[in-house]
Amino acid sequence: MAIVRRVIVIVLLVLLLGAAGATYYSYNLLQRPLQVPAGETLVEVSRGAHAKAVLRELQQQQLWSANPELTYLASRLWAAADQLQAGVYQVQPGQTLGQFWQQLQQGRQHQFAITLVEGQTLAQWLRLLQQHPYLSDRELQQTDALTVAVAGSDRWPSLEGLLAPDTYHFYAGTGVIELLRTAYQTQQQRLQAAWQQRAPQLPYTEPYELLIMASIIEKETGVSGERDIVSSVFVNRLREGMRLQSDPTTIYGIADFDGNLTRAHLRERTPYNTYRIDGLPPTPIAMPGQASLRAAAQPAQTDYFYFVADGSGGHVFSKTLAEHNRAVDRYQRGKH
Repeated sequence: MAIVRRVIVIVLLVLLLGAAGATYYSYNLLQRPLQVPAGETLVEVSRGAHAKAVLRELQQQQLWSANPELTYLASRLWAAADQLQAGVYQVQPGQTLGQFWQQLQQGRQHQFAITLVEGQTLAQWLRLLQQHPYLSDRELQQTDALTVAVAGSDRWPSLEGLLAPDTYHFYAGTGVIELLRTAYQTQQQRLQAAWQQRAPQLPYTEPYELLIMASIIEKETGVSGERDIVSSVFVNRLREGMRLQSDPTTIYGIADFDGNLTRAHLRERTPYNTYRIDGLPPTPIAMPGQASLRAAAQPAQTDYFYFVADGSGGHVFSKTLAEHNRAVDRYQRGKH
């Protein structure tokens, strides 16, 4: 009997040692770091995804190479790995498998960023948004329905100019309309702030007209120190009843513009050809940033009525047509 008891004790010890070893191994398995390469690495977890499916994804991306069955059992034992939230997650160098499961349980998703640049048009922004793989509802067109969906009313002829240039952060699955609503609300706040701080006696009857002018300033110059001077030129012309004669507005009204603005274009009567129409065009022609909004609201005090590009990114400003013609000869026609 003593021998039998001794055998039983030995067997129990072996089993205990085996269980302890398996427990130690399984615990340490979750302390192993994922094999994360340099650069951004994303893992997508579908709604209702099982931990085994996530482990397969890790192996397919060569982020994990240990036995999948043992890894799954260890994850169930130590990490409650079936309590996962769907989303797209970024894994970091040095991150352990246990930390990865905790990240998924807490829903700490990767936050994407997209920069919508000032001076670009609504069409350009929509093309950029349509290319982002983690935005939903991307097949959008410039329609009245889109304007109403974003702005919440049909008071605007289009969304052009009404969206704030900025860098926007979002999670996978965010809709484009949701993002654009944020941009719309931000631009409304910026526009109202500019309108409230506007100089007296500007030739604008409502904030939307100031927004139109800001968009023209945005397209006319990228030099920060010139914006208020460009603004003053257009204000002076409006006050004198002169046409704006702005190339960017005219170009905006040309379908399929090929980059070559011709005399025929300048003669064509369109709602945006400010060589042919009086006053402002009917809508903004681009998305203006805050600097252009401020310039439209607070133009410099000048006697300038003309400006021409100087070939280095800036402009030469003139008070009279004779001065302007000389500047055109020098900087555009190469006559010195």
